[in-house]
Amino acid sequence: MKKDYLELTHLIERLHRRFLDVLRTELQRLGVRDINGVQALLLANIGEEEIVIRDLIERGYYQGSNVSYNIKKLVELGYLDQKRASHDKRSVSIRLTEKAIEIVTKIHVLEDQNATTFSENQKSDDESEIVLDSLRRLERMWADCIQYGSD
Repeated sequence: MKKDYLELTHLIERLHRRFLDVLRTELQRLGVRDINGVQALLLANIGEEEIVIRDLIERGYYQGSNVSYNIKKLVELGYLDQKRASHDKRSVSIRLTEKAIEIVTKIHVLEDQNATTFSENQKSDDESEIVLDSLRRLERMWADCIQYGSD
């Protein structure tokens, strides 16, 4: 079981990197050269709501090693609008600009196409549910490990 666990954790890491490669490739096809896959995923995770940066991190949408850098870059490039709360200058909320919404919409089209292809290649209807259940249990275990320790 230890071997399976280690293989699973390495596969999760590789899949995440591969997904970022898919996003990067799609951005190139669209002629978008000023943002990378991590930044595109960050935009997609923000969605159409206004969100406080702290909440973005707490929801687990923290992408890459420096979310502050990516947000600053996305603001500079015109993909995000940000504003500081009047009651607490340390609290910054962000929302997508129209430029970002166009990119996120195209990412959703790509996701829909990939989901269709993926479902067509399933061996059974239950296959995805079994994998998702296992990954959810792993996520809960890791969350517990973070909160309570590994004992």
